[in-house]
Amino acid sequence: MVRIRTSRRVLAAAVVAGTAVPLLVGAGAADAVAAAPRVKCSSEKAGLAAKLQRDITSALRGSTAITAVSLHDRTTNTVCTLRADQKFDSASTVKVTVLATLLWDGNRHNRHLTTRETDLATAMITKSDNDATTALWQQLGVPKIKNFLSAADMTRTVPGNDGHWGLTQITAGDKQKLMNLITGSNNVLSDKARAYALKLMNKVVASQRWGTPAGAPSSAVLHVKNGWLSRATHGWRVHGLGAFTGHGHDYTITVLTHDNKTMAAGIATTEAVARAIHKGLDTTRNAVDTRTS
Repeated sequence: MVRIRTSRRVLAAAVVAGTAVPLLVGAGAADAVAAAPRVKCSSEKAGLAAKLQRDITSALRGSTAITAVSLHDRTTNTVCTLRADQKFDSASTVKVTVLATLLWDGNRHNRHLTTRETDLATAMITKSDNDATTALWQQLGVPKIKNFLSAADMTRTVPGNDGHWGLTQITAGDKQKLMNLITGSNNVLSDKARAYALKLMNKVVASQRWGTPAGAPSSAVLHVKNGWLSRATHGWRVHGLGAFTGHGHDYTITVLTHDNKTMAAGIATTEAVARAIHKGLDTTRNAVDTRTS
């Protein structure tokens, strides 16, 4: 390993930015290092974009994790992003992609899921069963999964090698595309397929309903899938996908994190972001914390 000495000022800025920075020379070095990804929001509702940008930024203050965020609210045409193209190991969030590929493939061949496929899909989503995921991953095969990713325009997602589906490379931007497909009519997934996916995500076991549902309005129907994985590099990966529908709610939240020291720290970061978003979107401010573990 090559060691490069640099100034304390540059090193401190690099830590704040949460990114690797090259050694820079010249007057513009400090400015380049100081630049860090910021939350960006847009909305048709007056004042909402600025509020969400401010509140999500505040929710992340103090967290040492690298965090990516994506929000899409159809009701107010609100979009927020942070590190939309940052790569993360997928952990179990890829299971939603596996389910979508299975449903997409079934539609293409004009067939219903078999009893076996239904049982595997249910275990994979509601219980995050790894054996069920491996069985469906092997059945579909990486080429078919790549074909679905192409159809879904998830161009930055790269399936894991040698059957390691949990090491699939994902981005918040691509996960948002997937959540948009599941929650809105489109030419990739049929309405029946979308309803089935949402049904399974609504029935996730109580012990796994943490993350994006935290602080959700009591009137919203919750759909969730989380992922968590610890490795020698980047510590704990803790991710959350959530869709919130019914009674005027129509939005999705993606939060991806790594460099967490513990799983609990990753959950705390995800839930802090989720609460900020739900509070901003829920005009009645009638929120309830749905975390059960």
